[in-house]
Amino acid sequence: MFLTLFLESSIPPSADMTKQAPPFGYGYPSMQPASPMTDSSPSHGRYNQTGYQHLSQPFPNMSQLSAALGGLSGVPELEVEALRPVNLLQERNLLPHRPLDAPEPNLNADLKKANCSPDTFRCTLTNIPQTQALLNKARLPLGLLLHPFRDLAQLPVITSSTIVRCRSCRTYINPFVSFLDQRRWKCNLCYRVNDVPDEFMYNPVTRSYGEPHKRPEVQNSTVEFIASSDYMLRPPQPAVYLFVLDVSHNAMDAGYLDVFCQTLLENLDKIPGDTRTRVGFITFNSTIHFYNLHESLSQPQMLVVSDIDDIFIPTHDSLLVNLKESRELVRVLLTSLPAMFSQTRETHSALGPALQAAYKLMTSTGGRVSVFQTQLPTLGAGLLQSREDPNQRSSTKGVQHLGPATDFYKKLALDCSGQQIAVDLFLLSSQYSDLASLACVSKYSAGSIFYYPSLHHVHNPAQLDKFQKDLERYLTRKIGFEAVMRIRCTKGLSIHTFHGNFFVRSTDLLSLANVNPDSGFAVQMSIEESMADTSLACFQAALLYTSSKGKRRIRVHTLCLPVVSQLSDVYAGADVQAITCLLANMAIDRSISSSLSDARDALVNAVVDSLSAYKNTVSNLQQSGLIAPAALCLFPLYVLALLKQKALRTGTSTKLDERVFAMCEFKSQPLQQIMRTVHPDLYRLDTMSDQGALHLNDCIVPQPHLLHLTAEKLTREGAFLMDCGSVFYLWIGKCCNDMFIRDVLGCPNHASIPPNMTQIPELETPLSERLRALLAWLQDSRTFSSTLHVVKDDASAKTSFFQHLVEDRSESAFSYYEFLLHIQQQMSK
Repeated sequence: MFLTLFLESSIPPSADMTKQAPPFGYGYPSMQPASPMTDSSPSHGRYNQTGYQHLSQPFPNMSQLSAALGGLSGVPELEVEALRPVNLLQERNLLPHRPLDAPEPNLNADLKKANCSPDTFRCTLTNIPQTQALLNKARLPLGLLLHPFRDLAQLPVITSSTIVRCRSCRTYINPFVSFLDQRRWKCNLCYRVNDVPDEFMYNPVTRSYGEPHKRPEVQNSTVEFIASSDYMLRPPQPAVYLFVLDVSHNAMDAGYLDVFCQTLLENLDKIPGDTRTRVGFITFNSTIHFYNLHESLSQPQMLVVSDIDDIFIPTHDSLLVNLKESRELVRVLLTSLPAMFSQTRETHSALGPALQAAYKLMTSTGGRVSVFQTQLPTLGAGLLQSREDPNQRSSTKGVQHLGPATDFYKKLALDCSGQQIAVDLFLLSSQYSDLASLACVSKYSAGSIFYYPSLHHVHNPAQLDKFQKDLERYLTRKIGFEAVMRIRCTKGLSIHTFHGNFFVRSTDLLSLANVNPDSGFAVQMSIEESMADTSLACFQAALLYTSSKGKRRIRVHTLCLPVVSQLSDVYAGADVQAITCLLANMAIDRSISSSLSDARDALVNAVVDSLSAYKNTVSNLQQSGLIAPAALCLFPLYVLALLKQKALRTGTSTKLDERVFAMCEFKSQPLQQIMRTVHPDLYRLDTMSDQGALHLNDCIVPQPHLLHLTAEKLTREGAFLMDCGSVFYLWIGKCCNDMFIRDVLGCPNHASIPPNMTQIPELETPLSERLRALLAWLQDSRTFSSTLHVVKDDASAKTSFFQHLVEDRSESAFSYYEFLLHIQQQMSK
């Protein structure tokens, strides 16, 4: 099958090629391009006029292209534009002015209006090929990107006692079923004809009878059902939260515990739950400490278990307590915890036994375990040895130890998952802690992973501030307990690989002990049977979970896409961002199961294969250059950007834990966050105007144009904002206008900008108000808080800014233009 084959294919460099250009992504002094250039290869990604090829003949018009591609099946203008051939070696300004939107499927207006939001559900191809053979011909991956529990401004909640589902495949009724008459409906996935129940004839919204097609679950592609007892194996669990805290000397020196205790104190009333909510605390160093918080006590009681080889629970009825009843004792404990261990000299960490204790404590209820760890576990079950060789951080020959050193943490995670316990890991360590092993406890229990590699209350207050903001979001965000998610699809399509943090219970069922609004999933698919008999393909994700208030709910998302028989339509519907994110997930798996170099080769081959396939379909047009359809014109750029990410780069010094964390992020983040990480948005600020600005809540929000990620776009006279998702960089050029610096930063000139500035002061100047409005607007589009770093042109901090300029050449990687030449070389073999 294509998805397996293309990740296994690798183009070995011929002897010839090794003379012309070194292996992809490695250091090299010079490069002989495949096509002649009168100047040397561009450094820093600057495009010389001579570097861009001139076409030897004009591009084809659309009728010529249509004939070459086998005819366009009545596609609208947008799809015609998506097929426009682009010579990547000639056209340099390919970025749109605004961040890229998901392509719109070619559906009629009613279906388009009813379809699922691309923020929730996206497919790599918005036109589904009829057959696997057609998909193979296009050389593009087929898969889904899903953000199933994201925060929604509006969510139709269905309280009906009858949940209407297909009797055969169990699909939930949705906007894409067809009503044969008022009493019968046809399933859009398996095509079975079902009866309409009597209760469904009544519409609770319009309070009318006899119009089942107007009910909210048939009008909305995202709905939530209140589930009946049929959807429960046991009574819904209460919200249960257990905090497991490292209190070793290393932890106390970092200073995280003060921030944790203070943040939890401030947010105790905002933690999701009801009158049944329960909380508990475990601290650990070389021993395990439990806290009796029974409401009858006057103060918390510490119980110490020093036998870490045979962990037991000292008392079962007062370690997880009702938050409402024991709130005052919880407050006392959080107020006193930092001082209790402030003088500790205990350097060991018995993380494994602490997790075993947490599992035993939570088994009867399920819930969420939040673990805070600051070093390599050194005692008891799950102890780890350092595996990192600092001398290999810049290696170009491959990276070792990307997989776990022990199966202890995976086994524990699977035990937890079976008891509806998810483990979230906060790693706060400047030293190697073997995240490749520790991360398994969250990966397989549907938990989350947070990493703060240089957190210290004195040396790195900015990271401490980020930890505090992340923790506040974490403690207060929505949560679902004891969840399962099933993905169904139209007959003929099948799922074969899932990506994300979960346990796969069966071929299409994911077990999610917890589900949160910040997690994303990816799914690889194949076409098992021809879909020639249908014009539409549908995908449905159903997430069954228990809310923090103890209600069993089912959130259902349904996506509808056209089925096509022409190769041209497949290319026209390519979603380049979804393709990039799915390939990133596949590459992470490949680097762990095989090697990093194999994964990198596979990504390059994905570009070579798809552009070769497109070129072969238009070969009778005799085009020179490197040609891509407009829909895929950013594909080589995105893949080059992927190859320069911490997760996948070689030849650049990268700590092993930081690399592994970047890999975890790719596997668990929603699409929008992955894309901002891979290819940040860059804007110029000092020349902003109100042209095209948004007017929101009496605020003017400027909409500056996107810039290519190259130093060529920077000037010393300018100020630039880079949005990397979790961090904003505000880069101030050395010769930036003093008035801009004064109006925005409150400093008289460039020299007076303080180092480590992380906030824009609230100044009453129009420029300050507009910039803060822009930052707030960008921040509103994400669920987590982003930190801000003001970077001076002459500051050492600019290294972190410049590493995101992915179009520029580095010591160990191609510039964008060189990468295009490399792709062209590979295609010509």
